[in-house]
Amino acid sequence: MNILLKAAKIIDATNTALHLKKRDIFIKNGIIEAIGINLEVEKKTNIIEFDNLHVSIGWFDSSVAFGEPGHEERETIENGLFTAGKSGFTDIILNPNTNPLPDSSSDIVFLKKTSENSATKLHPLGALTVKSDGQALAELFDMKNAGAVGFSDFKHPIKNSNLLKIALQYAQGFDALVYSFPLDAQIAGKGIVNEEKTATTLGLKGIPALAEELQIARDLFILEYTGGKLHIPTISTSNAVKQVAAAKKKGLNVSCSVAIHNLYFTDERLEEFDTNFKVMPPLRTKSDTKALIKGLTDGTIDFVTSDHIPLDSEEKIIEFDNAGYGTIGLESAFGIMNQLFDLETTIALLTKGRERYGLLSPQIAVGEKACLTLFNPETAYVFTKETILSTSKNSAFIGEKLKGKVYGVVSNYEILF
Repeated sequence: MNILLKAAKIIDATNTALHLKKRDIFIKNGIIEAIGINLEVEKKTNIIEFDNLHVSIGWFDSSVAFGEPGHEERETIENGLFTAGKSGFTDIILNPNTNPLPDSSSDIVFLKKTSENSATKLHPLGALTVKSDGQALAELFDMKNAGAVGFSDFKHPIKNSNLLKIALQYAQGFDALVYSFPLDAQIAGKGIVNEEKTATTLGLKGIPALAEELQIARDLFILEYTGGKLHIPTISTSNAVKQVAAAKKKGLNVSCSVAIHNLYFTDERLEEFDTNFKVMPPLRTKSDTKALIKGLTDGTIDFVTSDHIPLDSEEKIIEFDNAGYGTIGLESAFGIMNQLFDLETTIALLTKGRERYGLLSPQIAVGEKACLTLFNPETAYVFTKETILSTSKNSAFIGEKLKGKVYGVVSNYEILF
């Protein structure tokens, strides 16, 4: 199908010739054929015109969970990728939280095969250990060859220090990325929210910042000893930012991310016992959110993520102590980021991260495969449950005022508006 994106304002700071310019973009059979002003195109071309149309390279999310196989009631791969595309994301990293867990090459092949015809590309993580039980390494090499872009025991900390050491040493042989979730389980104990004034007031057991920072300190010492590539997902404290900054200054090959809800909310939102705000790592304090935002802008934190975790109502509409951890975030990501940062910074953050996973970053240029996100950065609206496309509706952002509307994506030879 041929399409012409009419008078689109291009946001791409890496392309000085086109950045902040309004241009027509002609796409033929999934390839960018021409970029210019008032382009003359073939007759059988769909003219795409949207109010205040802006275009950037496709957005990237490094932490998305669905459910299939095993938890289709939470989210299927098909609807999850549809939701991601409608939210502006052309590439997502899929977390290993299914049943069975993807701890073999055949599991990775299934995920890749099931997702291959979607506009949004799915890049799976494999489980780091068999069944993510922290006992023995899974088939890392075979899974890497099958298409896994990294290895993670999703939201499960690696308790065995020697296991992390061996994983980092072994993974160097095939340039693999190893995850370590930043939580010392013994320090965290039975805590479920941030250990601060709010937790005490509400009578909820707290998780001290120390639980995150102690684990990060251990992991960085091991990384310095072994070498290799380490990723620390969704850090949440001000001292964690300092630890990563110091490690990078040493030259360690470490990256980290932060969840959008940890940038936007603080633990004060727990006062109504809304289980949608029960997340892991927990919501922290205002000083933490300020440090996290600064860490993103100065490059200490490598990329931002929605940390999208669908959970069905049975896991959320129960007592706070027993509720599952997680919020969905794909659909609200742009509208929240666009409030926290200026537009150029927002787009830069939403498009960062592919290189860490060995993925090519798309370009807006003639001859390139179209991988584009279309949006209006000025549309303001209230995010409601009724507009959620995800199968699960557990969003912490319901009722929040968002700024910015996504029109859709042109990606992977598919069009989704």
